[in-house]
Amino acid sequence: MVDALAYLYGEGKINSLAVKDFIAATSAGIVAGEPMVDLCFKEDFDAAVDMNLVMTGKGEFVEVQGAAEKEPCTREEFYQLLDLAAEAIKKIIAHQRTVLGDLAEEIERGEKK
Repeated sequence: MVDALAYLYGEGKINSLAVKDFIAATSAGIVAGEPMVDLCFKEDFDAAVDMNLVMTGKGEFVEVQGAAEKEPCTREEFYQLLDLAAEAIKKIIAHQRTVLGDLAEEIERGEKK
């Protein structure tokens, strides 16, 4: 998306890059009593607790959605899932920064506005 927006900006078709921050999402859950992140289909299906989280590059929450699919979780387990997901999202965003190169720096500086 950022590459496409940068192209459109470079062509003068839009007035700004229109990207304020990075964003990424992952799933987390408790499967067979173990907190996990980035659940595959089977893990998601078998999860006692299933969550989806979306966060910005600044670490702000965009969405936290979860359900006790088979049994409820404790506050400690809930926060453990949040922490696991936040760490995974940090890694995804770090990869985004690497892939975007100079565009990532422009997003962080707020350039191309």
